[in-house]
Order: sequence, then structure tokens, then C-alpha cells
Amino acid sequence: MLCVVYLSLRRTVADQRPPAPPEMQARHSFWWHLLIDLPILLLVAAVCILLEVGALPSRRAGFWCNDPELSYPHTGDTFSISLVATITVIIPFIVMWAVETILHQDDEYTMKKSKLVASAKTASLLYRDYIYGSVVNLTILEVVKCVVGSPRPTFFDLCQPDKAKTCNNSEYVSSYVCTSTKYSRYLQIDSSRSFPSAHASLSIYCGLFIAWYLQRRAFSWHNRSVLIVPILQVLSLTYATVCPLSRLTDHRHHWWDVLAGAVMGFFSVLYTVLVLCKNFSRPSVVSTSDISSSDGNNHQSVRRLLASGTRVAVP
Repeated sequence: MLCVVYLSLRRTVADQRPPAPPEMQARHSFWWHLLIDLPILLLVAAVCILLEVGALPSRRAGFWCNDPELSYPHTGDTFSISLVATITVIIPFIVMWAVETILHQDDEYTMKKSKLVASAKTASLLYRDYIYGSVVNLTILEVVKCVVGSPRPTFFDLCQPDKAKTCNNSEYVSSYVCTSTKYSRYLQIDSSRSFPSAHASLSIYCGLFIAWYLQRRAFSWHNRSVLIVPILQVLSLTYATVCPLSRLTDHRHHWWDVLAGAVMGFFSVLYTVLVLCKNFSRPSVVSTSDISSSDGNNHQSVRRLLASGTRVAVP
């Protein structure tokens, strides 16, 4: 009985403790991100890179001898992977920073700060969740690619397997060695990583994210230009459509590879927007100036009214 009373009193005292100051919360959050989140992110990125360059072992599926679906010549990429990576990483933050800057409202607590800096902090909160979703998407893509090991439509041109010259028309070859001297070792390894399409997944993830964000967070169409936001949305959706289709016209993927990548990108953006970004509700950036006393909310309301009200000259 005494133990129960002691635990109840201890819980009551713990509940009545004042919350940690915002400075301490921010410091704890910083060290948590630095010591926990950053090493995990670097580890995941390192694994993805090692899988991509072939440093870690991965599966290679076999092929049917003289398969016409694998006999297309390699002509390059309309959208290179470096271009897709640049668009995926840079463009969303620029768009969010610009929109949050336009939405930014000056008050007593933000007039002293740079408008660009304040809006950049707000955009960074959404961008952090966006990057998290893209890393999850890319990790799943890389693992599936290495587990399936599906040959590309340009497999024979890129790899030039040794068994392809001596096999029969109906023979299935499960073990082979690439003998190509025309293409680099990376392209030879990449010739067996067709499923699913990373280009399709990342472009749809990025394009839909930007279009959805503009729909939810963009500045009012009634007070400013009525064409800028729709044009940006059309450009985002066009990119999300053209980039996956180019993988078919370039014969870099089969249609089922593009479809699987598109589905993964679609569900990734749903998870990021609805779960991580809370459907783009405006993130709150807590600062020490927002809490000046125990009744800070009332003081903030009064101060905003005084700041925006008409000044009366005292005789």
C-alpha cells in the first residue's frame, strides 16, 4: 500500500514539473540528430552507393538465348541519373523556400530577423521530411534491384555475355560472364538492374510532391498572379510523366519496370505528404522570443494589436 502511495505521489510530482526550456529542447534535438540520425543516414547512403557500384554482391538473373527483348542497342539516357538526382534534391527546396518567403508574415518577433532566414527555417522542416521519404524510397529501390537482378532491354549490347555466342535459341542461360570492352564495368553491372525503374520512382515522387505542396501551401491566387502556380504544377506533373516514359523510348527499361517504379514513387509521396508532412500544415518554428512570460499567448496577441494599430499622438 505504501509503495502504491509513493508511486502515485512521484507521478504527481513528475507531472507538475515545468517543461524544459526551448533552448534545452533545441539543444537535445540537435545532438540527437547529430549523433543518431546523421550516422544512420550516412550508413544507409553508404550501403546504397556500395550496392550501386557493385562493391556488395547482388543477384544476376539469367536470360533466354537471343531474346529480342534484350537485344536493343544502348543509346544513352534522355534524363541522366545525375540530372534526376539534382532535380530531386535541389528543386523542391527552392520551391518551398520561395513559397514560404511569400507567405511569411512580419511581426514583432520576426521583424528583426531576415525574412529569407525565417522562411528558410520553415521550409527546412518540410524539406527534412521530403528527404527522409526520398531516402526510404531510394533504399527500397536499390535493394529490390539487387535482389531481382533483371536484365535490361540493352543487356546484350552492354554486357555481351560469353554464353550468348554459343547458346541455342531456346536455351536459358543462368551463369555467364560479361565480356564487353565497349562499355565500363559500371554499365555492365547495371545491365542486370532493370527492375524497378529508379528514374520513374524518383521523378514521380519529386513531381507529385511539388505539385501537391503548391496546391496546399502556395500563395493566394486571388491576390497575386493566377497563372504562376498552375504553370509550376503543370511543369512538375509533366516532368513526372515524361521522365518515366523516356525510359521506355530509350529502351532502358521494360514497361513493367517503369510501372513498378511509378507505383513505388506514388506510395512514397503519399507516405511523405500525409504521414510525415501532415498534408502540408504549416510547421511551427519555436524560438525563445515566442515565450516571454507565463501568459505569453495573451502578451503576443496584445503586442500584435499594438504593433498593427494606429498610433495616437499624445498632446
